[in-house]
Amino acid sequence: MKTRPLLTSAFALAVLALVTGTSYGQSSQPTLAKIQSTNLIAVGHRETSIPFSYVDTNNNVVGFSQDLCNKVIDAVKAKTKHPDLRVRFIPVTSQNRIPLVQNGTIDLECGVTTNLTARQNQVAFSDTFFVATTRLLTRKDSGINDFPDLAGKTVVTNQGTTSERILRKMNEEKKMNMSIISAKDYGEGRATLETGRAVAYMMDDVLLAGTRSLTAKPSDWVLVGTPQSSEAYGFMMRKDEPEFKKLVDDAMSQVMRSPEIRTLYDKWFTKPVPPKNINFEFPMSGTMQKLFAEPNDKAFE
Repeated sequence: MKTRPLLTSAFALAVLALVTGTSYGQSSQPTLAKIQSTNLIAVGHRETSIPFSYVDTNNNVVGFSQDLCNKVIDAVKAKTKHPDLRVRFIPVTSQNRIPLVQNGTIDLECGVTTNLTARQNQVAFSDTFFVATTRLLTRKDSGINDFPDLAGKTVVTNQGTTSERILRKMNEEKKMNMSIISAKDYGEGRATLETGRAVAYMMDDVLLAGTRSLTAKPSDWVLVGTPQSSEAYGFMMRKDEPEFKKLVDDAMSQVMRSPEIRTLYDKWFTKPVPPKNINFEFPMSGTMQKLFAEPNDKAFE
């Protein structure tokens, strides 16, 4: 599926929605009815969250999340009897992704959002499609081997994430005197780390592996640290819409329970990944195999 995002105009619409409290094409209709009447689904995506959701050199939205999202889009086409369904791709950040789902700018967010009990008060989550742990990315010669080594140092994380909350709580409770930089996205976080403004980058391990693949010399960097949390990734949609959620979950469960999930997983985690064609070497764990066999939408906290 060709997935060309209207990055500039879509981002402007997203910003406008946040400022004004309205959304492009917002409707009081249920999501499926809205899609049916407009022949349009608005999908939120990330720009630099390799290998889940990012924009490639051809300006297409690609990644493991997007491959699964495409299955949902196909199911929506079948349900609405709109084989020519238009897809509007809207880039989101950790800060604006939930408001844009809530106000109707986005019908489905297909990125790397952690399903948290607290967030379930704001949005609904699909079945989990990946489980990650929070660790650190640092230079091999930095002297940072685990979280206690960050005392008195500067560390970067992403704003509005579980990692930021954990890091700030750790800093306060353990009196570590860390300086914490909150980046807007993985591109800014990587730049902060590579230029030496921070000695380590705390985020989800698999996304840090993606960040490492984009550095000037990936072999200079290493993932370290005792995992501080487990993150269950799910797609977001508006609350209290059981018909749409069931369609999303059914489409995802169908592929996760099939042999195709192994092909999709290997495509992004055990084979060379664009744009640098670096292999993440992130084989499917027993936890992931169990998850795919028994899909669920449970939050870890």
